[in-house]
Amino acid sequence: MRLWLAVLLLAMAGVGGAHAETPAERGKYLASFSGCDHCHTPGYFLGKPDWSRVFTGSDVGFKVGELGIFVGPNLTSDKETGLGEWTDEQIAAAITTGVRPDGRILAPIMPWRSFAKMTKSDVDALVAFLRSLPPVSNKVPGPFGPNEKPPIYVMTLVPPDAGAAK
Repeated sequence: MRLWLAVLLLAMAGVGGAHAETPAERGKYLASFSGCDHCHTPGYFLGKPDWSRVFTGSDVGFKVGELGIFVGPNLTSDKETGLGEWTDEQIAAAITTGVRPDGRILAPIMPWRSFAKMTKSDVDALVAFLRSLPPVSNKVPGPFGPNEKPPIYVMTLVPPDAGAAK
């Protein structure tokens, strides 16, 4: 009886073979839960996500009003086409402030305002996960101006009519 109680207490305390979650594992959970793979995986918006290329960038653009057309970029650690040249701090800033290292503002479809509410440890975990992605060279097209014709499928976000009843 005492042995059973000791095993139960150790299990409840997280000791005795329990596996501690690493920051990258936590970040993978957060990225999955937040739907990051939706906008950053080819085929996702066409109904056939290519899970072998998850987070390598989308193949669908989003037309956002008169701002233009934006494509979810490559989030792998590739130095030429991904986040490989960004610092951890720059990745965290983009996630939580919507500002890239070059000063460009991310497309409005990027939910950085929601991500800004994450704890520092969760942001750090998300960065750790992104850092863990192997580099994959995949330069996504764009961004495109509102009158440019992109060579990819485009989903158009249409704001509600200003005169419509609310």
